[in-house]
Amino acid sequence: MGDNNSESLHSSIGLLAISAGSLLLAVHFYSSPGPTPLIPSTALGVLLLLLSALLAYAGIRRSLRNSSLLVSLCLTLSAFWSAYGVILILAGQGVLPSPQDARDALVPGLATFTLALLLVALVGFLCREPVLALVAAAVSLASAHEVALHYSSSLGPSAVACSHLLVCLVGGYFALGRILCVLSKGKVALPGTDLAEKKSQEQSWGSAGCTNPFAAPGLLLNMLAGSVLGCRLLGVTHRLFLGQVPWLWAAGAFQIGICVLSYRAMDVLMATAFGFTSILKFAAGYSLLYPTWQPEEPHFPTPFLVVFSILFAVLALFLSLQSPVDGLYLLVFVAYCIALACSPRGFFAGGPQGVAVAIFVASALVALVHLYNVRARAKILPGKGAVKALLARSNLLKLREGPELHAPYLGYSKYADAEVLAYACSVLASFALTATGDPQAPLGTVVIPWVVVAGGILKLLGGSVAFARGKTLESSAFILYSILWIIWGLTRFGGLYGPARSFHAAVGIVAFILFNSFIVFCSLFLNMAWFFYSLTFMLVAVSFLLDAIHALPAGYDIAATLIFGLVSFYCFLAALCSSTFEGCCLPLGRPVVQLGGVGAGTTKCLHLPARKASSVKRIADILRNGGTCGIPTDTVYVLVAACSRPDAVEKAHRSKRQAQDRPMSLWISSLKQLEPAKHLFTPLLWDFMEAAWPSPISLVIPRGEWVDFLGMKDSAKYVGTPQSVAIRIPDCSVTTHLIDLVGPIVVTSANPTGEADTTHHNQVYAKLGDKVDAVLCGGPSPENIASTVVDCTKIDSGNIGFFRVGIVPKSQVLQILEQVQRKHLVVPPSGTKGWEELQSRGQAVHNGGRKRKKEEEEEEEKEIEKANKKEKEEDEKKEEEDKEEKAEKEKKVEDEEKERRKRGGGGEEVGRGGEGEGAGKQEEKREQQRQQQEEQQEQQEDREAGQQQEEGQKAGPGRLHTNPVSSRAAPQRRARWRAPVVPAAGEAEPDGSLEPRSSGLPCAVPSGRPS
Repeated sequence: MGDNNSESLHSSIGLLAISAGSLLLAVHFYSSPGPTPLIPSTALGVLLLLLSALLAYAGIRRSLRNSSLLVSLCLTLSAFWSAYGVILILAGQGVLPSPQDARDALVPGLATFTLALLLVALVGFLCREPVLALVAAAVSLASAHEVALHYSSSLGPSAVACSHLLVCLVGGYFALGRILCVLSKGKVALPGTDLAEKKSQEQSWGSAGCTNPFAAPGLLLNMLAGSVLGCRLLGVTHRLFLGQVPWLWAAGAFQIGICVLSYRAMDVLMATAFGFTSILKFAAGYSLLYPTWQPEEPHFPTPFLVVFSILFAVLALFLSLQSPVDGLYLLVFVAYCIALACSPRGFFAGGPQGVAVAIFVASALVALVHLYNVRARAKILPGKGAVKALLARSNLLKLREGPELHAPYLGYSKYADAEVLAYACSVLASFALTATGDPQAPLGTVVIPWVVVAGGILKLLGGSVAFARGKTLESSAFILYSILWIIWGLTRFGGLYGPARSFHAAVGIVAFILFNSFIVFCSLFLNMAWFFYSLTFMLVAVSFLLDAIHALPAGYDIAATLIFGLVSFYCFLAALCSSTFEGCCLPLGRPVVQLGGVGAGTTKCLHLPARKASSVKRIADILRNGGTCGIPTDTVYVLVAACSRPDAVEKAHRSKRQAQDRPMSLWISSLKQLEPAKHLFTPLLWDFMEAAWPSPISLVIPRGEWVDFLGMKDSAKYVGTPQSVAIRIPDCSVTTHLIDLVGPIVVTSANPTGEADTTHHNQVYAKLGDKVDAVLCGGPSPENIASTVVDCTKIDSGNIGFFRVGIVPKSQVLQILEQVQRKHLVVPPSGTKGWEELQSRGQAVHNGGRKRKKEEEEEEEKEIEKANKKEKEEDEKKEEEDKEEKAEKEKKVEDEEKERRKRGGGGEEVGRGGEGEGAGKQEEKREQQRQQQEEQQEQQEDREAGQQQEEGQKAGPGRLHTNPVSSRAAPQRRARWRAPVVPAAGEAEPDGSLEPRSSGLPCAVPSGRPS
């Protein structure tokens, strides 16, 4: 559902953007007869540029899912409106002052897109795409009317506006159909707007069609350059000048983008061809731009064009093996380069312009073939079958086909290999530097397009694609060399260098040399070809340095660039052969320094995308044949081998360097594989496995005869321990489907023992090297934590353990176990074997619970008794302290009395005696007050203790409620109570205290659990 919505969105964006652009142009042409147009040319040009970017986005996003004519329509119109908008901006700024200049600038592009969109409309009608066909036909008609408007004023701009309004009406119809489809949830759909039906047709028709949906737009853009030069030859335009440069450079920029998208479509040869043709378009634009500031025409370096024709011829030869029609088409560009090399005036000469007319016609025919093959049920055969039949008779050459045609170095990549284009650009850039131009007019020689575009932009593209494919060293070298080509090309051939040499430029070149030295060192471990490739580029960098310090020997730079160009040409041929034929036709050589590990193996590890069912089937075949593979799971990547192949299990054990304390585990896809051995498992263990799987939980269970039911044979000695085996059902559809195809598999983590887990398919190859036969590439792991390993060897006694707590927490595993145990206790499987044992275990659990409860009560009673004893000791200690304090006070009073009497005599003794008598009375009075306070406090405590005792008796019969307060107060009351304050109904104790009969207080502190 998400894909349908996104496709509907991108299709709607494309058609609505076309309708918006046509509406703007309709308003512009309706108001153009007036003195001031409603939309100025500059504003209209900017709006068209914005809409062209939106169209390019819609076309690219739509093409990534299914091939469609909408891709060609969006990309073609995007290129057309981007160049058309730039020309309108130039006209609005006064660069094209006269109507003649505007006509010479617009007519070549308008004529090209009239025919190109007419081809799209024709194929749309043939393939039952009425909406797209009407849109393309209407825009084509509007372009034809605009061409006629420039040559005849009798046809007013209203005709052009009416054609654009027709496009708006078709776009409105499509928008209405999509709105009705969305509101009715697909129940109501206008004819031609049901994208679900289109998608089913595209999947049924497009699967056997052209694999590169971007080839047709790229070929239509080749028509544009031929039109610009052909119109000058046929007299349609009066001259070649600045106003036609936007058509050429827009076509070149879009072809670089189509080159990238062709790599995304896994079409290496067509991507290289579009890269080559884009260089020619930038060179043609540069040639037309140069007379703007210089009166003379630029000069073309002959050696470069000869080399370019050779590269085109070699590419045409290899492309003819894939598609003879496309191979013959590239031969036209070979003639084009030769014509440019033979004409000193270059693009301004009649020879190249005549070949440009041939390119226009050939591009239209080949584009029609590609457009038709994208959508038609019956294909126009490009002749590939005849080539395959011819090569089938030869034992030397065999075309590479199948899923490993574009297998990346590390992991699955969405792009094909771009090394062919990168090496070819090195050849072009090196031979372009051999041109000797005028130092006073460096821009007069056409070198910048070859060096900057070929050696800089396209080589940077090749480095980016190499990085996406896991080739770190190659990508670093390509990016470094591209930066140097751009800087040196603009500095030396862009007029920025001058006759004076700069020390700062020399320092920068030295930095590049140091970086390249590191690349040369690393290439020692790659292969011989790359070592010489990086080493010869060092010669070119040294020539740049010597030129910067004004110490360049005569002829050294030419010799250095020629050597680098020849080495690059050999690498170009080797890359072409390796991408086209099976086997190594042109060897790249072994590493100069051999290392173990990555890259040292003799066999190449296959990397297959996990999203394809064919890849899973291929992995299954490898496992059945005794191979080991790295696969993604619901946690991290693992290394697997088939249980039915003991040799593969032993190989996995050796490659992993498995430790004895980390045995390999066993994986199955469902419990049905263990059904024949179900009687060998206890009901509790079987139900626990059923409840826990599929999940990232590995269960360690006792080894038994059930292992033999899985057909492990001699593989069993590598799995688990002599007492137990770890087994799991993964929660991953890819892994379980693989196990269904192969059977039970032996599993271990895809990393050497003791290292971190692997969370990406690139890490599998980086850690295990060529020790694995294949890797199923699924991108980053869904989790970075391994599975939870549970010890179930004693599960029947109610106990489980944990060897490792991974992605599943311990609490979740215990909860699953509790649910299974509750099921066995509440719903017993009556009549089954082992029920008596299960019932006895349940009774034991029940008795054990009662015993634990009784033990808890006894412990609590002991704690209360201990607390009471401690409080009693504290009370006794306090009572002793009170007695000592009272004795000290009495002794002190007696001592003072004796001292007063000792001093005695006469009146003094009387006075002193009276004073002593008064002090004694005060002391006795204070003692009586203190006794009254203590008696009141004791009575209050008696009342509180009685109330609490009554509450305790109400709480439970036969159980005495003990109050900590009353327990503490009892010893003090027994020590302080005296006969005068006790009721008569009591019997005196030996110590003078009384035992009350009806006070409600306990006479002893009982030991028992409080209620």
